[in-house]
Order: sequence, then C-alpha cells, then structure tokens
Amino acid sequence: MTTLVVVRKDDQIAIAADSLTTFGDTRLSAEFDSSFDKIVHHGDTFIGLCGSAAHQLVFESLLNGSREYDFSSKAAIFETFRKLHPILKERHFLNPKEEEDDPYESTQITALIANPRGIYGVYSMREVFEYTRFWAAGSGRDFALGAMHSAYAQERSAEQIARLGIEAGATFDKNTALPLTIYAVPRSAS
Repeated sequence: MTTLVVVRKDDQIAIAADSLTTFGDTRLSAEFDSSFDKIVHHGDTFIGLCGSAAHQLVFESLLNGSREYDFSSKAAIFETFRKLHPILKERHFLNPKEEEDDPYESTQITALIANPRGIYGVYSMREVFEYTRFWAAGSGRDFALGAMHSAYAQERSAEQIARLGIEAGATFDKNTALPLTIYAVPRSAS
C-alpha cells in the first residue's frame, strides 16, 4: 500500500509520501518506476493518494482538465469529492461497491490533502476531516503517527516531522519504502 503524512506546525504545512508500489507480493521500487511520486498538485494544493495505483492517473487526468476544483476548506473538499463521484463512475469506470450494507457508494479513495489553508483527510464514503497537527494514512500509518507524535513537541519544522513519519513507515511497514517525496508550503494567516 503506502504511507502518506500531513503536518501543520507553526507557519508551515507539509505533505509527504513514500515511493513504493506493490502488486500482491511484487514490489515496484522508485529505482524501477519513472513516476513514483504519489502526490498530485492542483494550484497550491497537494493531494496524496493511497489505494489503487489507478487513482494517481485518474486524479492527474481530472485535475489537469478544464474544471476548477475547490480544496480551500473541509466543506469545499466535501463538495468537490461529491461532484467528482459521478465523474469517477461515468468517465473513469469506478466500481463504487464495497460492503453490501454501506450507507453510501464508495469512491474507493483515501487521500490526504495539504494547502496553505490546512491539512485534511478524505475517505471512501467522502468523509472529510480537518486535522490540527498531523495525520497519516496507508499501511504504514500507525508507525508514522507514533513517530510524528513523539517528535511534534520538539523544536522541529512540519517538514522535518513529516520526514520522520515516512521514515518510520519505511522502517517498519513492509509496503512502504524510501525515497520519499515531500512538499512544504507556508501556512496562510487566516
């Protein structure tokens, strides 16, 4: 799977991801993958995706299109993903089925989002969370959360804390590997 992290500290926001792709027992490391960055960009927003490798290409296609998407707040992100859901089904052939008793169709996507306005998580039923300090997603999330929790109170930047989270995931999770990609932006004064 992967390890993704987002961190907000002082005047900086950071997002980071590992670079390993897995197909069952097969590992595609950054050494063999010309496009190992799991974070896509849209304006001043960075979106880290975990789950199917197809999500990366689908989101690059969606975000490079002519539509404007709003990632400026929790409510705006929810509305954006709500509007994207029928597009994902109709144009990209998303299979929205997970469990029979799920209350809503799934987007099959887990994403972490970072921009100057905040750090957010989006989950398969289009649940959106805004985080105050840090969060992690993917198979290495527990290791990343522990490392970031331990480092957050120390005098470290958001970028340094994010790096520690990914490094912990790569150390202990079999589906996470270095190198990592990391992006940091100044936090807006809102």
